[in-house]
Amino acid sequence: MIVHRENRKTNGSLDLALPDGDLRLFPAIDFAPTGKDMLSRLQASIPWRQESITLFGRTHAQPRLICWMGDAGCTYRYSGRTWHPEPWDSLVADLRSQVEGLTGERFNSALLNLYRNGSDSMGFHADDEPELGKTPVIASLSFGAERVMHFRHRHDHSLPTRKIALPDGSLLVMRGETQANWRHAIPKTRRPVGPRINLTFRRIMI
Repeated sequence: MIVHRENRKTNGSLDLALPDGDLRLFPAIDFAPTGKDMLSRLQASIPWRQESITLFGRTHAQPRLICWMGDAGCTYRYSGRTWHPEPWDSLVADLRSQVEGLTGERFNSALLNLYRNGSDSMGFHADDEPELGKTPVIASLSFGAERVMHFRHRHDHSLPTRKIALPDGSLLVMRGETQANWRHAIPKTRRPVGPRINLTFRRIMI
């Protein structure tokens, strides 16, 4: 696992040691009075879809369920598709407000991912689409089973892959040059794991 510096802020977050990047982890957040059992509530209330994407000229089903949500006009383009936002779910909107309070950022959209089991995954990629700006802030909120996010440097291949465990209720914030210099992924795992929901709040430049 990635080794973090002993640089803890008063809000309980940890500054993670990532060269050419800026990562901050909130290991566990108390979302009261939003309520408990966030995973099942989000599973039930979100209009989840399994989409097809085209990579390197081949089309295949994404190995997870997704939902693109946000303010009107927050269109997002990636993997050869154009995504128009679903209106904000009330629970997701409340979580967004709490994440904004923790990070001091403002978000107008979110990509939601549902990993049903260890066979669902996310390949290596960077959130570097033009509509996110040059130095996007991505706030990644996790509920449910713990999964491990892998980071691989885009230019310096001598650097080892970094791994960060994301437990239930954790928030990982990526800032600055992270997307320009690193790709990240949620690989498949053979160990038995339950479902995990990941909400990645971001800001589309409209």
